[in-house]
Amino acid sequence: MSDTHAETVAFVRDTMLPPVPPPQRQAGAVRWLRENLFSGPVNTALTVLGLAAIWYLMAQSWDWLAHSVWTAGSLAECRQTVAETWGDGARGACWAVIRERWNQYIFGFYPPALYWRPVLAFGLLFVALAPVLFSEAGVIRRWVLGVATVGTLAALAATSAPMPWLVAAAVVMAGALLLSERGSGRLLIFSVLYPVLGVWLLWGGSLWGPLMVPLGIALGWLAWLVVSRVSPMLAVLAGIIATLAFWMLLSGRVASDAEGLLSLALRPVRSNLFGGFLLSITIGIAGIVMSLPLGIVLALARRSDMFLIKTLAVMFIEFIRGVPLITLLFVASLLLNYFLPPGTTFDIILRVIIMVTLFAAAYMAEVIRGGLAALPKGQYEAADALGLDYWKAQRLIILPQALKISIPGIVSTFIGMFKDTTLVTFVGLYDPLKSMSDAVRANVAWKGIYWEPYIFVGAIFFIICFGMSRYSMYLERRLARDHR
Repeated sequence: MSDTHAETVAFVRDTMLPPVPPPQRQAGAVRWLRENLFSGPVNTALTVLGLAAIWYLMAQSWDWLAHSVWTAGSLAECRQTVAETWGDGARGACWAVIRERWNQYIFGFYPPALYWRPVLAFGLLFVALAPVLFSEAGVIRRWVLGVATVGTLAALAATSAPMPWLVAAAVVMAGALLLSERGSGRLLIFSVLYPVLGVWLLWGGSLWGPLMVPLGIALGWLAWLVVSRVSPMLAVLAGIIATLAFWMLLSGRVASDAEGLLSLALRPVRSNLFGGFLLSITIGIAGIVMSLPLGIVLALARRSDMFLIKTLAVMFIEFIRGVPLITLLFVASLLLNYFLPPGTTFDIILRVIIMVTLFAAAYMAEVIRGGLAALPKGQYEAADALGLDYWKAQRLIILPQALKISIPGIVSTFIGMFKDTTLVTFVGLYDPLKSMSDAVRANVAWKGIYWEPYIFVGAIFFIICFGMSRYSMYLERRLARDHR
């Protein structure tokens, strides 16, 4: 056997064959097409039908897109340019309306001299989100902060921001970039304080008013610490009472006195001047930030062993899910004033944010409840075996796993809620899709424009929603430790 060459014996080889390239059907674009588009008769038929549909749509709209006009002062001027360039009977898209009225689609009727304030608030939003969304991805966090810094400073310069604010923005964002290199946790303080800063920049007025919100929460936390030594149940009640009592009885007087000692006021802007994507992003971000923790509490309450807590949670969730969002918005706009004391002013955007948050929280609760139900019973038994109380078990063992399972559903709820912000048009607010387009068409110069505003607004909505979807996929990959 040892004298026999390996090539003369079947299935026995002691020499290596030279490397050869893979077959043409097993590599490159050919393999991708065969596996994804032509893997079988059904897939091949669907691919052909899809390509035919794309060809038909492009054939019907290509001339309209190819004859686009970007510089014009009215729709009539657009049509005249198309006729002079491509002949009578030609058609073309009039994107000049976006070039002329982009500021209304972005800022609504916000005072043009104050555009720098929403720009600064939006730029600082990335600083607040970076340590939360990319806590373990240093490279991505560095890119996000770097691009946000350059883009924000350029936008502030373009909107004629006052030099002191431009310098302050540069210092804050550059400092955030340097701090993030030492660890994302150093920026979490700014993330906590950002809602106060954002509200102040957008609505203006005195900074002391928004500061009363975290101050009331801090007082409630101190009350909870003091009373928790006696009774944990009473501590929760004491914290809630202390917070609400401060907000309702003392916050206005304290803010007024503080403003008298040190004025920190900006020019106020009424809520009816908000519109466009400024309004949608404000409502969407506020709803996303508040609906997730509220949804977690509702999901835990619905799975609680306490009859009253569980019953109230079920009633709330089923009622909200059984009522259309537009109904809740009408309640926020019209009926809520009847239940408030005479002379009470309740900002319309704040009312809408509350109703949108409650609506999203009910759906969020069911998504998270599904994640909790998907966990094996052994996880709960393991938490009990470790001697953990209920809240420690939920915080350290149960919720991290349940939230990881629920990521696709959570992000889908966020995307749906953000798109539903266009429904605020029915309560008199200027959403970017309908109300703002109607306001633009109310001008005689642009009367008759139709598809261009909808395509522009839809493209921005797609970019934002697609970004949330891609982040969801990134988060799933980062947390998928059980299959490594």
